[in-house]
Amino acid sequence: MHHIRTIAAAAFVAATAFAAASPAQAAPFHVIKYADTGYCQIWDNGFPTTPWPTHYTVMTHRQPTLERAVAVKDFLLRKHYCAL
Repeated sequence: MHHIRTIAAAAFVAATAFAAASPAQAAPFHVIKYADTGYCQIWDNGFPTTPWPTHYTVMTHRQPTLERAVAVKDFLLRKHYCAL
């Protein structure tokens, strides 16, 4: 029984290391702003649907990474283009 747990733990560690080492295949991101609230959100274009509710404006060009999209959203918040 002890050997099965050891093998399972080793397999879990190996799978986690493999997933962390492989690059993420993410679609570009946009920052969108909802018209009625002014709330800004980062939208991943990899989703096959559109944001809901549908009354939004795309505030940015495509951002290549999530980190870049977060930085752009932070800039828009500091300049008061977006609400929280």
